[in-house]
Amino acid sequence: METDKTKASWRSGISAVPRGVWTLGLVSMFMDISSEMIHSLLPVFLVGTLGASVALVGVIEGAAEATASITKIFSGWLSDRLGKRKLLAILGYGLGALSKPIFPLAVTPFEVFGARFADRIGKGVRGAPRDALVADLSPPSIRGAAFGVRQSLDTIGAFTGPLVAMALMLVLAGNIRAVFAWAVVPAIVAVLLLVFGVREPRSPSGAHAAARPPIQWAEVRDIGPAFWGVVALGVVFTMARFSEAFLVLRAQDAGLPIALIPVVMVVMNVVYSIAAAPAGSLSDRIDRRLVLVAGLACLVLADLFLALGDGVASVLIGVALWGLHMGLTQGLLAALVVDTAPAHLRGTAFGLFNLASGFTMLAASTLAGILWSAFGYQTTFLSGGLFASLALVGLILFILRVRPEARIR
Repeated sequence: METDKTKASWRSGISAVPRGVWTLGLVSMFMDISSEMIHSLLPVFLVGTLGASVALVGVIEGAAEATASITKIFSGWLSDRLGKRKLLAILGYGLGALSKPIFPLAVTPFEVFGARFADRIGKGVRGAPRDALVADLSPPSIRGAAFGVRQSLDTIGAFTGPLVAMALMLVLAGNIRAVFAWAVVPAIVAVLLLVFGVREPRSPSGAHAAARPPIQWAEVRDIGPAFWGVVALGVVFTMARFSEAFLVLRAQDAGLPIALIPVVMVVMNVVYSIAAAPAGSLSDRIDRRLVLVAGLACLVLADLFLALGDGVASVLIGVALWGLHMGLTQGLLAALVVDTAPAHLRGTAFGLFNLASGFTMLAASTLAGILWSAFGYQTTFLSGGLFASLALVGLILFILRVRPEARIR
C-alpha cells in the first residue's frame, strides 16, 4: 500500500511539471544528442587518430569544463541583472551549435581543443540562465521533480546520441569524421525549439536591480552560509568524479571494438535517465542529502569495478554504477542550490556553484590523465574511489551532527 502511495505521489509530481520545463528538457535533449554523437567517440579520435596522450585528453577535458564554469558565473549574473534568461540561453545554445562543424575538420588535438573551448563557452552561457528558468517556472513543492524531469530528458539525449553514433559508424564504415558532421543537425533543432517553444515568465518588479556584479564581495557574502555548504559539497563530489572520457578509454583498453565504443555512454546515460526523475521526486519528500549518500556509495563501487574488473563486462558494470551515481546526485545538487540561494540571485548562485565545480573538474581530470599516463588506469580509478570514499564518510558524519529539523529538505 505504501509503495502504491509513493508511486502515485511521484507520478503526480511529474505530471505537475510545467510545459515550459518539458520544452527546456527537450532543448537539452537535442543538444545532448549532438554533443554525445561527438563526445562518445572524441577520446578515441584524439588518441587513436590525432595521436594525443591520455594526459593531454585529461587536460583538454578539464580545461573545457573550467572554461564553461568561468563563463557561467557571468551568464548567471547577467540573467539576474537583465532578466533575459531566455536570450542568454539562446546565445549559449547557438554557440554550441556553431562549434559542431569544427570537430570533423580537425587535424590536430589543438583544433579539437579550440572546438571544445567554443562549445564549453556556449554551455557556460546557457547553463545558469536555463537552470534559473526551470526554477522560475516551477513551484517550490515540485522543484526537485522539475529539475529531475529536465535532467532526465537531457540524459535521454545523452544516450540517444551515442546510439546514433554507433548506427552511423556501421553505415559509414567507421568514418568518425562523417559521424561528427551529422551531429550538426540535432544542434540546430535544439536552438529552434528554444526560440519558438519556451516563453519566459515575467520577473517581479525591481528584481533585476537587486542583482549586483559578481565582483562585489558583499553580494557573494549575502548569499548565505547554507549555499556555501552546498558549494563545498559540490566541490568534493566533483573531485571524486573526473571526466567521462576516461570511461571511454577504459572500455577501449578492455577490448571493446571502436565501432561499439559509444555503448559506454549509452549504458551510463540510460541508467542516469532512469534514476534522475525518481531521485528528484524522492528528494522532495526526504532529506536530499540521504539520496546524495546513496549516489556517493555508487561512485565508490563504480571506481572499484573500473579499476579491478577484468574484461568488457566488468567495465560496463562500473559504467552503469557511474550512471546511477549521476542520476542520484546531479539534479539534486541543482535543487539544493535553489533551496539555499535568494530568489533574485539564483542565476548568480548557479554561476558560483558551477565555477567552483568546474575548476575542481580541471584539477580532477588533469590528475586522472597524469596518473593514467604514469601508472595506468588502475591508479586513476582507485584514486577516484579514494576521493569518493572520503566524501562519503564526511557527508555521513555531517548528517549525523545536524539535528533532523535543521537538515536541508
